[in-house]
Amino acid sequence: MQFDDKFLQEMGLSAMPEAEKQKFLDYVQEELEVRIGQRISKGLSETQLNEFDMINDPAEAAKWLERNRPDYREIVTRTISEMKEEIRQNRAKLIKG
Repeated sequence: MQFDDKFLQEMGLSAMPEAEKQKFLDYVQEELEVRIGQRISKGLSETQLNEFDMINDPAEAAKWLERNRPDYREIVTRTISEMKEEIRQNRAKLIKG
């Protein structure tokens, strides 16, 4: 998913102060990574988590997730949807900066 001006438009945040836009986009990206990571890691063993941490190649990571956490795409989709809803609910506060 791209976090850019188009994303801000979709969220109704085009009026956000320019100085805040990139900081907000960076925050959204980081927060999603944390939330998705937490949800995917639930139910995995310590051995599996260590194994996953050793993977550096995104294609290999995707294959590993397919084998060990076949619902990971659903988790990603659901987490993004939840984050978007949170953003929409807080739109007025975010635009004020």
